[in-house]
Amino acid sequence: MPQHAPTARICRDCDGFPMVAITTGTRHADGTRATLRITCPTCKGTGHATPAVLARTGR
Repeated sequence: MPQHAPTARICRDCDGFPMVAITTGTRHADGTRATLRITCPTCKGTGHATPAVLARTGR
């Protein structure tokens, strides 16, 4: 019987693509496009969701 490794939860905001490159529309002197690298603020660039922390309420 095969055993499956537990998979890490994928971030729901970036769907596992934590960093994207956005073109600004301008070009450098050598002709390449100027880009901005943006990381997912939720997972901080890991692509995996952090487990929810259970808070104790009441007494």
